[in-house]
Amino acid sequence: MINFAGFKLADRSRRYLASLAVLTIGVVAFAGPAQAAPLPLFPFLPLPMLQQPMPPAPQAQIAPQDDDAVVRSELPARLKRQVVNYTTREAQGTIVIDTANTYLYLVLGNGRAMRYGIGVGRDGFTWSGVQPITRKAEWPNWTPPAEMIARQPYLPRFMAGGPGNPLGARAMYLGGSIYRIHGTNAPATIGTRVSSGCIRLTNADVADLYSRVNVGTKVVVLPIDRRADSADRSRG
Repeated sequence: MINFAGFKLADRSRRYLASLAVLTIGVVAFAGPAQAAPLPLFPFLPLPMLQQPMPPAPQAQIAPQDDDAVVRSELPARLKRQVVNYTTREAQGTIVIDTANTYLYLVLGNGRAMRYGIGVGRDGFTWSGVQPITRKAEWPNWTPPAEMIARQPYLPRFMAGGPGNPLGARAMYLGGSIYRIHGTNAPATIGTRVSSGCIRLTNADVADLYSRVNVGTKVVVLPIDRRADSADRSRG
């Protein structure tokens, strides 16, 4: 005799198991792609745009400070950058080098000038005359001129620009001469006569001057025996 009740129970079990298997396969099929490629947060944007890396943030150029606070505190008061009364017949924007007093004046007009402390040429290396600024450079390379190498053959033939470079943070080249107005990595030499004829300022001061003048600026270098504050009187 056939047990129909047992047959029906077995049939129901098989159908239940079959349904459970189909459901499991569907869940796996749905979960597999989701794990491999999650849905984008902003599906309305093109996929290449989402995958494109962000460009690096531009690096701001750091203005040379030359440890400005320390250097300025160590400089004698007379050599610190300052606006002073200054009478001259030179036009506004002219640079006047007072070699005797180790000052550089940038004429502002109306009887005023910005005065900077400088280092100048040592004995036998001072010079005078009028030259225009013909080139400006930030963190310039240094190629010692042949005259300097002849005197000091141990000098490098080339030195890349940077904090250790003798020209410092900025340089302004004077005419077709070998002379420059430049910064220095030895700020203690400001106010002294140690160079081979170039005019040196602290890195902070040369950066300030550099920002105020252009190519073509007139530079008047007074002789060692002539003070800037008597220049006009000697012309009269």
